[in-house]
Amino acid sequence: MKKNISRSRVEGFLDVRGRKIVNGVGEEVLLMGWGLGNWLLCEGYMWLEYDNPRFDRPRRIEEVIERLAGSAWADKFWKNFRDSYITENDIQMMADMGYNSVRIPINSRLFLREGPGVSFNEEGFRLLDRVIDWCEQYRLYAFIDLHGAPGGQTGANIDDSVDDMCRLLMDDDCFEKGLVLWEKIAARYKDRWIIGGYDLLNEPIRPVRFPGDPDLDGYIPRLREFYEKCIARIRAADSKHIVTLEGPHWATEESFFDRVFDPKMVIHFHRYGCAPDISAFRSWIELSERLNVPLWLGETGENTMEWFSAMMPLAASLDIGVNMWPWKKMRCENSPCSVIPPMEWELLLDYARGGAHPGYEKAQKILGEYLKNIRLENCVINEKLAANVFRLPGCIIAGTDFDELPGKGVSYSSRGGFTPETAYRGNTEMLLHCRYPDREKRFTFDGDWARYALRLREGEFACYSLYDVSVLSRLEVACFAPEPAILEVWQDDTLLGRFDLSGTERRQILSDMHLNNADACVLKLRTVKGTADIEALITEAET
Repeated sequence: MKKNISRSRVEGFLDVRGRKIVNGVGEEVLLMGWGLGNWLLCEGYMWLEYDNPRFDRPRRIEEVIERLAGSAWADKFWKNFRDSYITENDIQMMADMGYNSVRIPINSRLFLREGPGVSFNEEGFRLLDRVIDWCEQYRLYAFIDLHGAPGGQTGANIDDSVDDMCRLLMDDDCFEKGLVLWEKIAARYKDRWIIGGYDLLNEPIRPVRFPGDPDLDGYIPRLREFYEKCIARIRAADSKHIVTLEGPHWATEESFFDRVFDPKMVIHFHRYGCAPDISAFRSWIELSERLNVPLWLGETGENTMEWFSAMMPLAASLDIGVNMWPWKKMRCENSPCSVIPPMEWELLLDYARGGAHPGYEKAQKILGEYLKNIRLENCVINEKLAANVFRLPGCIIAGTDFDELPGKGVSYSSRGGFTPETAYRGNTEMLLHCRYPDREKRFTFDGDWARYALRLREGEFACYSLYDVSVLSRLEVACFAPEPAILEVWQDDTLLGRFDLSGTERRQILSDMHLNNADACVLKLRTVKGTADIEALITEAET
């Protein structure tokens, strides 16, 4: 995994070779990076405002800011916002953390003015040029993501649509402007090798979300037409860059892909709130094998540390690159950068919900503080997130998230002979026991997998990969023992500890395990006698 992710492989135009993405010298590249959500296309939840249609997409957020602070002040605010939200420091930090790519969501309104005719806006291109230059300086492949196409391609807040309809695919004027915008982008950036590729449309054609929501699936043939015409326009100017294509329904419908649209095509899919096991990938792998094209998990995340430490290494082991979402948002632990809310932030949110106006001076003061807080140097950096993404010391590995590959007999062993309590990890035939049946859903993308522990019966074992281990790294194992048991913990061929577990329903912590230096190693838990329920492996980095 480390070799294919290394930024030393950020070298030359990316290309497609069968089911792999390769660089300019033919080496395989496994993409791993973050999306710059909320920078050029804002979403209300990243400002701590949820499910509020008045503050859920750029055009509506802009309207609220203008009403709060005044038109002239709001114009200056947005220029400062776009110059401050993502700076050179953000791109440098992303590279320093070990990532090799970045996805840049753009809103067409910043590049192509709304209204009759075609009128380009140089401000959007100025911002895009600058971040692409930084990506080249720090060696991160940059993917241009049309997140908000003219008129909207999704029919939801995420595309900045006016009326939650996919007007890109409904209205001829929007359709043509979408093609013209990609023509312009291709002509402008055709010689920039640091651009990894063009993400033609983010999450086109939403599903029906609630009773009475218009069904947009009738526009799926029009989506295929857009991709065909868009690729033709791009190829007239640019034969070098790969194109990534997403299917409908939040980029989750693999049945959309009935053909190879371009020799340099990558199938781009999204996964949120899924069980972090092979079931999240199986149908996509089958599609990739059938069409002989690469896969890219181009948007995912918004979950717990344990979920990241399961999902991302699994994707890497399957040769599937990943881009997570988003790099920065307000008050969070599951993005690398957490923006601190300004004092009295709730006054602005209360106004967005229909409350009293706080007064122009007060609003400007709060928004001015926000402009300072969004800069990287003023954010809280969630340093342990990268440890979980890359499975480094400092990560937490759920007991249920043992290695999928190479497979049974090497990564895990099972005696079988039981009735499964869950479908999670069901293909492994390992016994998962529900330790927390009353645990309630904690957030939107939470799932049932967090209720389970791995039950290791006598003679069974499970293995967990870990990377970049130093001699000062430590390991603890959180477990239960429904009956007296003996559990061994190994690092490769070294026995780290042999523990006598008392038969009790109390949670037990096995500690005092110091790890050996290793670029890559396997932690192996084996029950010698009795039964042990493994809840988590807790690793600590060198201090």
